[in-house]
Amino acid sequence: MYTDQKRTVKTYIIAILIPLSIGALAAFLTRNSMQIYQTLKTPPLAPPAWLFPVVWTALYVLMGISSALIRSARRDDRRAADTGLAYYAISLGFNFAWSLIFFNQRWILLAFFWLLALLYLVIRTVIAYRRVVPLAAYLQIPYVLWLGFAGYLNLGILLLN
Repeated sequence: MYTDQKRTVKTYIIAILIPLSIGALAAFLTRNSMQIYQTLKTPPLAPPAWLFPVVWTALYVLMGISSALIRSARRDDRRAADTGLAYYAISLGFNFAWSLIFFNQRWILLAFFWLLALLYLVIRTVIAYRRVVPLAAYLQIPYVLWLGFAGYLNLGILLLN
């Protein structure tokens, strides 16, 4: 039993470290992003720059917990679990690339459409997760809401700059 607990803890730690590491790499590669953000004209309701790393850290932890829940329950509905984890993995790549597209390349229009694709991938992840572990899907709702808000910000910045 102790081995099962160790395996479970290891699964959660790795699952949380994956999105945190991807986020950290994106932050490193776009390290001047908050200075860029502060120079842009932003729409009403735009949060201060310091809030972004706080929110993203919380979202990455929730993503990791959700994926660990799915990985741990994979035997219950392997197909839905694998589908959800595949959408999740692809969405992590899209999430990573968005920062580079928006901040490094400053392709704001492409970033907006990229964000819409990311939102689609995350919604597909939620749908697949819900079939396996509903809690894993519900933990992704803040991410879906944040992406919707990010879309508003992205489009507002596109129109104002």
